[in-house]
Amino acid sequence: MVESGKEIVLISGVNGYIAAQVAKAFLDAGFKVRGTTRKTANTESLTEGPLKAAFEAGDFEVAEVPDITIPGAFDEAAKGVTAILHTAAPVSLSFTDPEPVLHGAIQGTSSILGSALQAGAQLKSLVLMSSIAAVLGSQQPPHTFTEQDWNDFSEGEVARSGKAAGSVHIYFASKTAAERTFWDFKKKHSPSFAMTAINPVLVTGPPLAPFKDANSINETVRNVWQVLAGQDVPPPLNMPANYVDVRDVARLFVWAVQNPERAGGERYIAYGGRGGVHQISQILREHYPQRRGIIKEFPAGESNGNSIDASKAVKATGQEFIKFERSVLDAARAFEIYL
Repeated sequence: MVESGKEIVLISGVNGYIAAQVAKAFLDAGFKVRGTTRKTANTESLTEGPLKAAFEAGDFEVAEVPDITIPGAFDEAAKGVTAILHTAAPVSLSFTDPEPVLHGAIQGTSSILGSALQAGAQLKSLVLMSSIAAVLGSQQPPHTFTEQDWNDFSEGEVARSGKAAGSVHIYFASKTAAERTFWDFKKKHSPSFAMTAINPVLVTGPPLAPFKDANSINETVRNVWQVLAGQDVPPPLNMPANYVDVRDVARLFVWAVQNPERAGGERYIAYGGRGGVHQISQILREHYPQRRGIIKEFPAGESNGNSIDASKAVKATGQEFIKFERSVLDAARAFEIYL
């Protein structure tokens, strides 16, 4: 039985790469976790794996929400929770049609916001996993992006060009539109619960539970596997990029829920450093000397001259972000089973 007084947090899309680590972080912090998924079977890697003990103890439970875009989809799952973490959203760097992506991102966010209003007076916090995609605009270098910046370019590009805007702009537009929906809701309803957005850059680091196979590895961390396996890395993940460890993203969610007075109404960029396949290759060639003949070398690439300032999150939490090298190595160790 769950101990009396243990607070329940709701995590949408709990079987996702990031959300699973968020669930573990909340369990470790003493919360009970209720996770949603389209199909209960999708969470078996958690309930039969690293979260099995919590599941059997009743501290981790699963609620099926087949379609997150339907109004009221989360009403039942949100009952009695003290915090809602919205992590379920379309994630891909290979989208071709903006319409279903924008619909899913906006309506999924609207749906869980509506359910939050019905969740009860005990709800203290709602945290959205947004993205750096909602921050990075078309500012000319040198520019340092902070939480004050918004991506005002991608939505317009998608509106003008449709499918021709390309996968990156489609994804960026969806994340921007979803976060605008989030803050518009706050302005319109002035809810009693705190609302916070976490804006991670590309997320890397180890999965909580193994992916089904190498082809199922989450897109943002797939380049670690591709380099380890001696494969080529296709664009856009063959370019230098900004990274943050998945465990740091989870940590920020916990901090936001535990500090609603400070986190409410704020955005927090999650950024651990800059890297790319060149650095991944160097790191893995050093730590896997037996694979030096397999792991390819990649050109360093060039910076676009812009930078990201994540000092707001560091100051708020009092903790630095995990270094890129550790994220890469921990992910690589998790992927050794596929070699």
